[in-house]
Amino acid sequence: MAAGLRAVRRWGLVAAAPPSLAFTRSAFVVKKANNAQPNWLGVGLAFGTSAALWAFLINQHNEDVMEYQRRKQARGHKCTECS
Repeated sequence: MAAGLRAVRRWGLVAAAPPSLAFTRSAFVVKKANNAQPNWLGVGLAFGTSAALWAFLINQHNEDVMEYQRRKQARGHKCTECS
């Protein structure tokens, strides 16, 4: 997003801001990553969400396979007493 804003300013597509707004502080502050102390809550949420989605996907796949086999068996059933 910042690169886009720089490009707009470079090409002069935006009118110059008043001097009072030129030195305002940004609401978004970027700080250097601290690799000595990982964000364990974020790591846990990421892996937990991934595991939950995989569990849901495998469960849904197993249900779909069972339904496919049930319909395949019902389609192959040609008894005259049932119909």
